[in-house]
Amino acid sequence: MIAFLTRTRQKGRMDLADWLAWGWAILGTLVVAIPVAWAVISSLKTEAEINSFPPALVPRAAQTITVEGQAKPLSVWIRKAPDGSEQTVALVRRIGLSATVVDPAKPQETFRVPVSELSQLKEFHLQWSNYTEPLKQFNFLRYLWNTVFVTLVATALTLFLNSLTAFALSKYRFAGRNAVFALILSTMMIPLSVIMVPAFMVIVGLNLADNLWGVILSTVSTPTGVFLLRQYMLTIPDDLIEAARVDAASEFRIYWRIVLPLCAPALAVLAIFSVIWRWNDFLWPLIVLSSPDNYTLQIGLNSLQGQFNVQWHYILAMTVVTLLPVTVVFLFLQKYITEGVASSGVK
Repeated sequence: MIAFLTRTRQKGRMDLADWLAWGWAILGTLVVAIPVAWAVISSLKTEAEINSFPPALVPRAAQTITVEGQAKPLSVWIRKAPDGSEQTVALVRRIGLSATVVDPAKPQETFRVPVSELSQLKEFHLQWSNYTEPLKQFNFLRYLWNTVFVTLVATALTLFLNSLTAFALSKYRFAGRNAVFALILSTMMIPLSVIMVPAFMVIVGLNLADNLWGVILSTVSTPTGVFLLRQYMLTIPDDLIEAARVDAASEFRIYWRIVLPLCAPALAVLAIFSVIWRWNDFLWPLIVLSSPDNYTLQIGLNSLQGQFNVQWHYILAMTVVTLLPVTVVFLFLQKYITEGVASSGVK
């Protein structure tokens, strides 16, 4: 691995192309990684810390102290008086530009000071409740199960149906084959907003509205998957299929026992794409589903956004949770991406 990362175009020294390649790789990594890292860090901050400005890189929380006579712990502040002296005080309340504070050493005496004289003391703090509270308040385990069900079933059906279509378009000769393939590819240029209303009417006509199957069945056939698998299957020699037919193998057995195993890299690529599409899909489930018990994770995250208040600490925490399954799938199947995409373009 080290030898691969340190190799250069000319042995022993780096030229301009090597520097540009390293610079481009580092820049691309930072562009992708910084927003994800910021989301992970912010998911461990308190709500007040997320809304504070300027934002802090390290998760922090206000220091608190229990003061005699006060019903709850008070935040600790440093008061810098006009004469330059500093005093540790606890904030009782704040109204506008004036704050009521108390000296912890003299809890019976409260006094008012300008807010401009106060600076809050903070300490390193990880707010793990951002991950546990949504599970209790918003039934995220149910949303997670719905999303897993939709993703797994839709991906399995996508692989099966698209591979069947690609097998017919790549290994059978019939009139209009190229026209059918061109028609399938042309649907890639039609945005969802154009077919959204008629597609929903079909779902309602099939009595699949507010049903997870309504989300699944309408998205299992994708032109991208047909194109990817067809181009890959074109690389499989026809002589291999003819030999299987001579041995009296049925067409489905040829597809299932010969073609599919040879298309494993392309299937893995399509599986990754399908998982990402289904897992992150928001608009179509929002249209089809109306009952909270049927919500997917993306709609569940949207429920944390109210009309006057957005609970960013919960949204960021649950967003990190939703990233984990897709990341795991990608890590296990990433070795097939280059091979599958490269081979699918070879005829």
